[in-house]
Amino acid sequence: MREPWLERLALALVLVLLALIVLLPFWWVFSSSIKAPAEIISRTPTMVPQSFTLEHFRKLLGTSDFPRYLLNSVLVSTVSMAITVVLAVLAGYAFFRMSFRGQGTLYRLILVAYAFPGIVVLIPYYGMMSRLGLVDSLASLVLINVALAVPFSIWMMRSFLATVPVEIEEAARVDGASQMTILVRIIVPLIAPGIASVAIFAFIASWTEYLFASILIQSDALRTIPVGFAGIIGQYQIDWGLMLAGATLATIPVLLIFAFIGRYFVAGLTAGAVK
Repeated sequence: MREPWLERLALALVLVLLALIVLLPFWWVFSSSIKAPAEIISRTPTMVPQSFTLEHFRKLLGTSDFPRYLLNSVLVSTVSMAITVVLAVLAGYAFFRMSFRGQGTLYRLILVAYAFPGIVVLIPYYGMMSRLGLVDSLASLVLINVALAVPFSIWMMRSFLATVPVEIEEAARVDGASQMTILVRIIVPLIAPGIASVAIFAFIASWTEYLFASILIQSDALRTIPVGFAGIIGQYQIDWGLMLAGATLATIPVLLIFAFIGRYFVAGLTAGAVK
């Protein structure tokens, strides 16, 4: 018979190993961003910095266009996230809690649209943006990001809406609440984990999008981090300190998103909602 403490020890060791595999690359990037150039390119890597300098950050923020790229990415990702969340909640509620003609067919078409890789629809999307006069504008990136994120976001909402008992809505209707009141004041608070999941997914997808940003944006002033940072690296002949400093700053918005809304991933907000 196996001892319980042995099982707990084995589980702890596995979790520690997985944590190290995930966190060590981030630690190496963060720690290397404050190392002197000679230590970064040293043949003997150091996980703990033996030197300290902020020169890479001063160079990145003072002599490059990285701050502008960062601002563009924050703007595009935030707006894309907000629109995606609103559309996903409304469409998800309509698909999974209401009934209308062509419901199943429309839902399948939306999922099929998500199945196509971005490169397949690149030319059609570019043609649409060109006709709308949105080429070389941040609005085009917002529209593309929303179009790419909404189908999967609607699918994500399905499992969270399924956790909300129908009896809650029926009781609200008996009390005279309208459909929109039920959605906004009852359903939305109960599916907060789903909304947080969609928000994080939409933000990260927009934050890391490179393909459409590299094609639709032509002005250097409107570039986002993935496209603009690639140009910075080439401009400075792969300055590793500069690249690591940029990677460090580029992760901060994502970490902030998780810090503020990551707690909503905890399941069980609907526990005890029905007496």
